[in-house]
Amino acid sequence: MVTWFWQRRKTRTARSPLQLRARGERGDATRVDFAELAPDVDTFLGQAAYLQLSYFETLSELIASRPELGEKEALSRAAGAALTKHEGLVALIRERDGDPTALMEPFREELDAFRAATHGVRPEETMLSVHITAGMLDDFYYALATSYADTGRRVARILQADDDRQAIVELLRAAVTADAEWRALLALWGRRLVGDTLLVARSALRGADDLPLDAAEQKQVEPVFTELMGAHARRMDALGLSA
Repeated sequence: MVTWFWQRRKTRTARSPLQLRARGERGDATRVDFAELAPDVDTFLGQAAYLQLSYFETLSELIASRPELGEKEALSRAAGAALTKHEGLVALIRERDGDPTALMEPFREELDAFRAATHGVRPEETMLSVHITAGMLDDFYYALATSYADTGRRVARILQADDDRQAIVELLRAAVTADAEWRALLALWGRRLVGDTLLVARSALRGADDLPLDAAEQKQVEPVFTELMGAHARRMDALGLSA
């Protein structure tokens, strides 16, 4: 029987508080002590690696669907960045004598379902999906990485690497600027993505009995999710969309 990402181990070593810091920013970051809600390190690495592979796969499909060479090139840079992060996480798993395929496999069905649920009918919707969901979950896993000592610091460095999605932002901004209907459609789509994405993050913090977080646990983790939503609002604002 597979142990899913949010299932807590009975025995757990002490870990540092979860910390969320916007990449590139300096100063104090919110620190939240919910180490007991973090998954074991192999589970963390397996899901993080599969998420990056999912981003790469979605972006690769978009490359094939776009007729303009400039768009293909922009998407290829973002796909390459996701693949580089995936490869970095896979290399780290192997250094720990782990099997990357075995660690990723338990999350394949659930994350493929998430990928399908956030795949838009139109290419622009799917581009926004990658930008929003990858941004939020990279932030979340960057924060969660503080629970894993040196391994976590190495994961944080991998996730901090340039995602090369600025060209996608510019493509989306151009569509929004040129057509008010696109602005309304993408704003609605961006708001829809938040719920599915936060479910992925929140599910990582459930207990072994698979029950939702209780009131005390909700209070513990709320600052992190508040920051995730703040970063999401900034991404939407940069696109000329309302969060």
